[in-house]
Amino acid sequence: MNPGTLLVVICILILGIRIMAAFGRAVLTLIELVAMVSAIFVGVWLALRALGRGLRLVVKHWRTSTAASLTLLWLSALGLHSLLVVVAGCGAALLTWRMISGATWERWVGRSVREWWWRWFVYGRNLPSWLAACGLAVPPLDRRSPALVPGIIGLRMSHSWDEVRVRLVPGQTPEDVDQAARQLAVARGVSRCQVRELSPNIVSIDFQRFNLLGEVVSAPSLAHLASVHGNEVDLNRVWSGRTEYGTDWFQPLLGGHTLTAGSTGAGKNSVMWAPIVALAPAIRDGLVRVSGIDPKGMELAYGRRVFHRYAANSREALALLDDLVAEMEARKKATAGQLRSVKITRDTPLELLEFDEIGALLRYVGDRKIREALAERVALLTTQGRALGMTVRGYVQEPTKDTVPVRDLFPRRICLRVASKSHVSMVLGDHAYERGAWANRISEAEPGVGYLFGEGLREPLRVRAGWVPDTTIAELEQFLSVHEGAQSEAVTTGVHLSTGGGE
Repeated sequence: MNPGTLLVVICILILGIRIMAAFGRAVLTLIELVAMVSAIFVGVWLALRALGRGLRLVVKHWRTSTAASLTLLWLSALGLHSLLVVVAGCGAALLTWRMISGATWERWVGRSVREWWWRWFVYGRNLPSWLAACGLAVPPLDRRSPALVPGIIGLRMSHSWDEVRVRLVPGQTPEDVDQAARQLAVARGVSRCQVRELSPNIVSIDFQRFNLLGEVVSAPSLAHLASVHGNEVDLNRVWSGRTEYGTDWFQPLLGGHTLTAGSTGAGKNSVMWAPIVALAPAIRDGLVRVSGIDPKGMELAYGRRVFHRYAANSREALALLDDLVAEMEARKKATAGQLRSVKITRDTPLELLEFDEIGALLRYVGDRKIREALAERVALLTTQGRALGMTVRGYVQEPTKDTVPVRDLFPRRICLRVASKSHVSMVLGDHAYERGAWANRISEAEPGVGYLFGEGLREPLRVRAGWVPDTTIAELEQFLSVHEGAQSEAVTTGVHLSTGGGE
């Protein structure tokens, strides 16, 4: 290559480099401009998004936001010395308030502060992981999305329960949470967890921190019932014990029949005797007549004078049931076409039948004809006696269909301690165990503790029947015999009629 050509090539290269440098600066400037505009746009978008989330949090948790704002304004207006004085004074005032009136402190301050703390720093931090570990997280639709977990929307704390309200995510049902109740109890470290459906997509997961049924529940004092008139006793709300929420447990004894199942020593006597003690004024005044069938001749025999009718074997039981069926038929004829239900009066008292060990007579009696006749009479009373003032309360150890063929005719059920998980479903119905009725896990040291389900109860309710000692039963016999209205009764064929019982 000659020198002239080389010079031309060099000039062209120099010119090309200068042109590329000029255009490169323009391209770089354009890229910088686009990047700056994009950064500003993204920053504004993120700021607005954060502001929106902040406003939603402020509105959703308005009490915390208001308290925090007022506190900041107040602190900004005070100096350090004044701040220390005010904080010390408020602390002393609150401490004095708590010492003088713990009840009002708990109502207005203590519970709210405790709920706030547990809402954010205990359940807010731990419940999502508990729910995910218990299989209550919905998988994401794609890899970039997180798993969906029910969110906490509120917390209410009582003396013994934490009620955590959560909103379910799409794809979940309240029954899904029911199935995980036992796992959630273990995750929380408590012995009991109850799931309540508040709406189709909101449930309350209740954790029991303290067992209020650990102590014996005493039956009402007969001395306090002496001044009560029989017509003051509400037969639809008869005191029977205490619930797991610390409230009194009332049973309706008018217009329904109850089947109680429990192993030996589970406390069936408490379930039987506690309402009878509460009914003492009505029994005394002739508004309630109690009949007892006692195949073992032991459980009811101690308070035999309380019973208007008493039977201790299969033939006597059949005669007793025949007498009740005859009374039911008489009432039916007298009120047919006039009343939809019999009014409870002295002429037509509530006939309350306490049938202990109902399975012993309906299943294990050797005479098949008597067995079938007993089952037929019980079926008549349970299907037709509701509106006619007839109430049957049966007690059984083995709640299988073979043992109690009329089991489904008892609309109300109580399940005390049982030996098998399957017995819970036999007594309380399908899915009762999954929804928290863990009757097979009741301790032998807790006689009278059991579960209710059905008849208006959306979730199993844990209760403990009032304990009635033998001395109270003896006092009850004396209570019914010394007051007006107690009359002697003759002994009819096959049925022993007592001298007490409010006749």
